[in-house]
Amino acid sequence: MVSSPKDHRPIVISGPSGVGKGTLVQKLFDKHPGTFGFTVSHTTRKARPGEIEGVAYFFVSSSEFSFLCAQGALVEHAYFSGNYYGTSKQTIDDQARKGLVVVLDIEMQGVRQMKANPSIDARYVFIKPPSFEALEARLRARGTENEEDIQKRLAQAQVELDYADSQGSHDKIIVNDNIESAYEELDMFVFGST
Repeated sequence: MVSSPKDHRPIVISGPSGVGKGTLVQKLFDKHPGTFGFTVSHTTRKARPGEIEGVAYFFVSSSEFSFLCAQGALVEHAYFSGNYYGTSKQTIDDQARKGLVVVLDIEMQGVRQMKANPSIDARYVFIKPPSFEALEARLRARGTENEEDIQKRLAQAQVELDYADSQGSHDKIIVNDNIESAYEELDMFVFGST
């Protein structure tokens, strides 16, 4: 039997790179199959090894991305570390039409844009590291970025943490110091048990 949240508004999950957002979202999908639909973002970033077009991202050129922005096709977009990222209205609509609760994993700039858009009613969750040092250790352990990119991600992380600490920016803040307890907190929030 498919479990379904009482609240079907899209769930926007944000937090610094390396905080474990992807792991938590994957656990949510795995524990509740057929309930959630993930939006696939567009990016001008090159695909990393193992990333599949249309699954990890829609990989587009800068001119294609600019065209999507000009057409008003994106509900949010951001520029980070030399690349553009954005979520199209179409990918949200496609998932909602299937009867799925839409989950978006987006950056702080995108959260601000979505919150400023009166046509979008969503729930906002911020995943926070147990400490800034723990976040840095996680980023370094991934081994996917060079030192310059790590420093950019850490600087951005501080901005995101400051934003999340500002009153009312998110409906729920979850500290990911233990993946199981962080997941339990997310699950309870999504299904209305908190």
